[in-house]
Amino acid sequence: MTLLDTTIVTIAVPEMAAALGASLDDILWFANAYMLVFAALLLLSGRLGDRFGARRTFTAGLAVFTVASAVCGFVDTPGQMIAARAVQGLGAAVMMPQTLVLISAVFPAERRGAAFGVWSAVAGLATVAGPTAGGALVSGLDWRWIFFINVPIGVGALVGALVVPDVRTGRQTPLDLPGAVLSTAGLSLIVYGLIEGERYDWGTIESFVSIPLVLALGVALLGLFALHQRARQDRRPLVPFELFRSRGFTVSATLAAMLLFGSIGVLLPLTLYLQSVLGLSAGEAGLALVPGPLVSLCVAPVAGNAVGKLGGRKILVPGLLVFGSGIALTAVMAQADSGVWAIVPGQIVFGIGMGLVFAPTSALAMQEIPPRLTGVASGMFTTFRQIGAVLGAAAVGALLQNRLAAKGVPEEVRQQAGQLSDAAYADGLTDAVRYGLFLAVAVAVVAAALALFLPPPAARPEPEAPAEPRAGADVALAVE
Repeated sequence: MTLLDTTIVTIAVPEMAAALGASLDDILWFANAYMLVFAALLLLSGRLGDRFGARRTFTAGLAVFTVASAVCGFVDTPGQMIAARAVQGLGAAVMMPQTLVLISAVFPAERRGAAFGVWSAVAGLATVAGPTAGGALVSGLDWRWIFFINVPIGVGALVGALVVPDVRTGRQTPLDLPGAVLSTAGLSLIVYGLIEGERYDWGTIESFVSIPLVLALGVALLGLFALHQRARQDRRPLVPFELFRSRGFTVSATLAAMLLFGSIGVLLPLTLYLQSVLGLSAGEAGLALVPGPLVSLCVAPVAGNAVGKLGGRKILVPGLLVFGSGIALTAVMAQADSGVWAIVPGQIVFGIGMGLVFAPTSALAMQEIPPRLTGVASGMFTTFRQIGAVLGAAAVGALLQNRLAAKGVPEEVRQQAGQLSDAAYADGLTDAVRYGLFLAVAVAVVAAALALFLPPPAARPEPEAPAEPRAGADVALAVE
């Protein structure tokens, strides 16, 4: 649910804009308010699980997420939707890091890699299946059901969580609230600057406040956060630098961020293209995006099993190149006069690459992490993923607005969020979509180069011959 909701709103953009009177700016915030709060609070919530217990924290976050989902379905104004989505992001941030902690606790070491692979496959599928699931709900029921559907699932998950053992790995130490404030404020300012930059022509917002100043202040606050964390390394910081001594964790977490950046960079422009340029309904657009997730679902288990034998480098480097090739093929075929079938080949290739890369990343990130750091490592890994999603949505949104302006599409038309379908808008949006897709291609190529730095697979020791059992208690132990 939490990852599906990062992308599910993209398919409902025209309906939501019409029902709520929302502009393109508002629509971008419908997605980013959720993802920003989600990403910014993950570090702190990872520590909450350590302190209060992973299952207890998970159920608390799930309850908040479920209630906020119901509220999203009842709102009447863009401001209400943005606020409700922010609260939904809070619930998602509290529960998400606990999932990897619980997996680490429930599964023995020899099965943990496969369990993490399943988690990553589901996470990757959920992220890219948002428009497909949303399209079915919008066409079959109403756009509000993309939120209402979370309520019965959330209640069922709350009941299911009762059978999961609780895990508490941390000591009763103070939480790093100043660190949480610095990281949240810094990330919020950067995302605000990226989303609102085009609206203010990358200049002055009011008085002496400008978009460059907002971005610079965001970077400065993140720098202060890094210095603050460095000073707290002996007092349970939000970011233990010890994690980054593991090359596997550092590279895998960075790749996860780039994958989410690329995936959001594909889904947001493509859903606008399918509905606003090709004129498809939400349901038809969702069906057009089915091939990618479907192929990914078939490929992911194979990739998850192969990574333990071949190592991350031999799976992720070609996988990322296939991932980028699928996006590039989609960009080339997405023309203003194309038919819907033109993008299917690219989506199939994209799905193959997605299946090859999503499943191995979390397994590679967590395989060298000691048990005492699983909570914070889980939070950090998920934070990297969501920061990638936030920056991807913000950067692609800014790029879309910039290219529409460059094509001479008036501000009042751009802010209609795809409700107008004149030829100038369709031509400008197609150009903007292609730029957004090629940005995702560039990120995939850089990620493939980064994957070359993954450590080689660890050598597996030869199994020892079983010793001859002795009489008495040793025989009983062997039988047991």
